[in-house]
Amino acid sequence: MSRISVMQPWLGEEEVEAVAEVLRSGWVAQGPRVAEFERRFAESQQAAHAVATSSCTTALHLALVVAGIRPGDDVVVPSFSFVATANAAVYVGARPVFADVSPITGNLTPETVRAALTPATSAVVLVDQGGVPADLDAIREVCDPLGIVVIEDAACAAGSTYRGRPVGAGAEIAAWSFHPRKILTTGEGGMLTTSRADWAARARRLREHAMSVSAADRHASLVSPPESYDEVGFNFRMTDMQAAVGIVQLSRLPEVVDRRRELAAVYAKAVAEIDGLRAVTDPAWGTGNFQSFWIEVCPGPGVSTSSTTGASAGFEVGRGTGVSTGSTTGASAGFEVGRGTGVSTGSTTGASAGFDVGRGTGVSTGSTTGASAGFEVGRGTGVSTGSTTGETAGFEVCRGTGVSTSSITGVSAGFEVCRGTGVSTRSSTVSAGGGPAYGMDREGLLGALAEAGISARRGIMAAHRQPAYVSSGVSLPVTEHLTDNTLILPLFHQMSDSEQARVVEVLRQGRR
Repeated sequence: MSRISVMQPWLGEEEVEAVAEVLRSGWVAQGPRVAEFERRFAESQQAAHAVATSSCTTALHLALVVAGIRPGDDVVVPSFSFVATANAAVYVGARPVFADVSPITGNLTPETVRAALTPATSAVVLVDQGGVPADLDAIREVCDPLGIVVIEDAACAAGSTYRGRPVGAGAEIAAWSFHPRKILTTGEGGMLTTSRADWAARARRLREHAMSVSAADRHASLVSPPESYDEVGFNFRMTDMQAAVGIVQLSRLPEVVDRRRELAAVYAKAVAEIDGLRAVTDPAWGTGNFQSFWIEVCPGPGVSTSSTTGASAGFEVGRGTGVSTGSTTGASAGFEVGRGTGVSTGSTTGASAGFDVGRGTGVSTGSTTGASAGFEVGRGTGVSTGSTTGETAGFEVCRGTGVSTSSITGVSAGFEVCRGTGVSTRSSTVSAGGGPAYGMDREGLLGALAEAGISARRGIMAAHRQPAYVSSGVSLPVTEHLTDNTLILPLFHQMSDSEQARVVEVLRQGRR
């Protein structure tokens, strides 16, 4: 049985020839190919300026430096990210302050950012986790009035879109990765893009020891001009060999994204039919490149709810535990799902309040007796419900499609946390909730995949749990839940239908 890898870069003879051409030129360090790659990447991402670097980590480091982040500053970062995101803040002497994320996208939200802000906050690093575009505009609405710079960590997001444009197009500054796990690779390498010419010019100097004259310009001169070093710089340069590969890879990006989205659609259809599994999907504001296809594994029994007559129960979706509600006849309570805290509702008989769970903000509902409004949680759009006395709507947490409710007086719908398909209700006075469970936990599924010769990976780390940062002492329930219960399935351009069918079959075998 052949092994199925979690990821394979798509490289061919065009890349081989591009590197050979650089070797024949005699100039292999940073030079004309890097400049060409920068120009083409900026055009592709609709960025004003692009500065190539040796990695995304060094690009993120430079971004913090040119944005003016200093020792003693606080930088809000998601813990649900590779540790390099937090490390970059430490490199400039700042303190990373970990924030929680959306249970749906795995990205920062305005609410989780607000909760992490301090008087010393000077920057927020917004990660497009796994290629899922973060809601940049919403985060900037929080940060811009406070003078807090938003740095987009778009390491995984080449080929993703945000509000009809490439991810990063609206960012003041962003960092990109070309690691072999990414869909556009140069072996190692990164890029900084920015809308500001002054930041781009300084980043170009800093990546090359802060020399006033670049190595390429010195080489082109018969008599090397004198150079000066006005500040302490770094050696963060990309080589022309890497850039040559990147130019070829960039030309393939649309094709690669189309293929990955095609494979992701097959996975999503299969996962939707398996109780206890949830697949990552596009948010309302953009499309992902599916650099990673991650799923949430939801084992264990369904979540029970209150049995008070006519009352409905909300669930803390990040953790999936039952949350008690008031016992007033016909009244139901809404909850802020991203944080899982109770949200008070009106006391009008039979009226309930719905909430936009993806954003966590209160949404007003009509005051008609017995009528309540339900909301599409993954997308945050309104879902209409009937006005029959005592009828309440359940929230479809993970998928965001229409949620049906019962019209029986006093009956309420529970949340189906892991699946997010239509939420069933009971025609009794007892509220029903909880979703069907998968037949094994995340570790069990990883083992089953490995036995079938399939390489998968545990979900994104929780950086605040790592020894380097455990002293932060922060508790991030959604991050911890996703880290403990998600995994990344194999997905790569060359994946065959038969290979994907093998993966899906293992997922199906794990059902109860």
